[in-house]
Amino acid sequence: MESVKSFKLRTHCHIVQIETDTGIIGIGESGFWGFPEGTEGILKRLTKYLLDKDPLRIDHHWQYIYRNNHHRGGALHGALSAIDIALWDIKGKYFDAPVWQLLGGKCREKVRVYMHIRGDSNEELVRDAEEKVREGFTAVRFSPFVPASQKLTYSARLKTTVNRVKAVRDAVGDEVDVLIDVHNRLTPDEAIVLGRELVKYRLLFIEDPTTQDTVEAMAYVAANCLVPVATGERLHTIFEFNSFLHKRACAYIRPDICLAGGITQTKKIVALAEAYQVLAVPHNPLSPISTAACVQIDACAPNCLIQEYTGDGSLPGQEWKREVVKAPLKLEKGYLIVPDTPGIGITLNERGVENNMKEFMERPLKTPLHEDGSVADN
Repeated sequence: MESVKSFKLRTHCHIVQIETDTGIIGIGESGFWGFPEGTEGILKRLTKYLLDKDPLRIDHHWQYIYRNNHHRGGALHGALSAIDIALWDIKGKYFDAPVWQLLGGKCREKVRVYMHIRGDSNEELVRDAEEKVREGFTAVRFSPFVPASQKLTYSARLKTTVNRVKAVRDAVGDEVDVLIDVHNRLTPDEAIVLGRELVKYRLLFIEDPTTQDTVEAMAYVAANCLVPVATGERLHTIFEFNSFLHKRACAYIRPDICLAGGITQTKKIVALAEAYQVLAVPHNPLSPISTAACVQIDACAPNCLIQEYTGDGSLPGQEWKREVVKAPLKLEKGYLIVPDTPGIGITLNERGVENNMKEFMERPLKTPLHEDGSVADN
């Protein structure tokens, strides 16, 4: 490895680029989004180790960095994940093969995705859902809470949440899967009540119904709420995932490839889940680099069910996604086509990256409050 560079892009994304002495360039991304300064500082330290090392010894470098540190957490694992993805990109290009080929070959030709939908009112949410279905998506995901739901009474919040899910299900029918993301906002018992209220709407899953900080709490919800639970986007290690799997705390695991250790560890995590007959739905709210890395895992892991997808830059405010890569992955009728391109399948557009570095926006610290002024979950 000859150089390691990092770029802070708008909307809080953090990209890493590693170049070898043969001219091969690999790209990766950190999932510690919103606070790239933390990952950036760690990358500067890790660069001293990486320079002049063989980029093909990926697992060795992963273990060397991970086991050197007494601490774990988002900034470190974001940096480690970004490096790992970039090294796999280099390895694929070195052997003139897509990463999925190096990981055992394709299980599928295309990857089904679910698309985010948004809307403050039920009418706006339904319109967005119907638009996504017209575009060919067969699964949609949304927050079930109305704006400022933290200030509502318990009964009012439960009622508006159920009505919101009902509105989307009625609009899209049974040919489309519906997923909701609670973002850890409920207590375990609140999550169980909500899940039982929503059973009749046939959700594919309820994501993060309660905090991921306690395995036992999530396992309690998973055993009692009657809707399949998905979780894992905030977990960092295979050991944490093993705890959730062992406790049957979820029906679907959601590793973030840019936070859980990159391609090296995500492949292991997904394989571990297979032993528990648990399906994987990789977390992916970031840039096209994260999407491309996820698809490499989706392509070669038999228990990957569906992939989170937030668009390729065609939506208002997302133009930067098209600008930072030379060509996004191909989307056809709600599926991403698995690329045959060497590496992770995409290439940075240097001019687009440079332009969007100028647009970097710090993530504001805006935590919602309850009506009485106490802090609510964001």
